[in-house]
Amino acid sequence: MLSEAKSRLSGKKTKTGIVISDGMNKTRVVEVEWTTRDPLYQKVLNRRTKYYVHDEKNESRLGDKVKIVETRPISKLKRWKIVKAIAKIGEN
Repeated sequence: MLSEAKSRLSGKKTKTGIVISDGMNKTRVVEVEWTTRDPLYQKVLNRRTKYYVHDEKNESRLGDKVKIVETRPISKLKRWKIVKAIAKIGEN
């Protein structure tokens, strides 16, 4: 089973981020942080990108660390879906 899941995800981009909004039904906003260098001054810069992510079962909560994978377009903005929750921080 593990090899099936791995082969299904091969070739697709994956990212890890934090859920910053869970107000919509089956949709989460996940913020992914990444670093880059300034082309002129070579200073390390922290950048953030927000992704609209599909969460079929509404399992993730605000503050959870999740792994997302690229998928077919689900709506106007959603092009990613949640694969698994890495850390359940938002549990009450």
